[in-house]
Amino acid sequence: MMAISLAPKQVRPRLKGRFGTPLYLYAVRCSSTQDLLPPDAPEGAIAIAEEQRLGRGRRGRTWQASSGTSLLFSLCLRPQVETARLSSLTPAAAEAVAAAITTVTGAKATVKDPNDVLLAGKKVAGAIAEASLGRVALGIGVNVGQGAGELPERPVFPATSLALELGAAPDRVELLVQILRCLESHYGRWLVDVAT
Repeated sequence: MMAISLAPKQVRPRLKGRFGTPLYLYAVRCSSTQDLLPPDAPEGAIAIAEEQRLGRGRRGRTWQASSGTSLLFSLCLRPQVETARLSSLTPAAAEAVAAAITTVTGAKATVKDPNDVLLAGKKVAGAIAEASLGRVALGIGVNVGQGAGELPERPVFPATSLALELGAAPDRVELLVQILRCLESHYGRWLVDVAT
């Protein structure tokens, strides 16, 4: 089944909340979606790519995805909180991604602290927050339509995709919309938590 494009004309009409607007950037391929967000991007701006060659993970790991197989985006956040409090943003984002996957697919996604999202004990998604210049670039990657031969070898928590676990890949645009909705909700709660 051909993946639905994540181009702006497909995505914009379905975005409902504050996240995803007013700025929306799209690339067919990139090194990392984290590099697509300009320094002056407003909070809520997103950058999406179809293909990523050098996406950044924890401990210097990379997140690669061939065209049309994944959901790859970065969200600009500008939380007015102490720098020391930012470390708790990544697990909050991972919880939001897990909640969105569960809502869209009906399959129970869980989080392995701090940033891995698991389905049936295998890694299906991840989140990473990079802070600089007064903003946070929150990178999200979800394996959606990959087959077994398209995923990296991982010694612990093997990689999987939604298609492999569910028998079919969900609509990537629907998944993006739901993740942004959950991120907005979780981010609001996180801001309250770190302020107390």
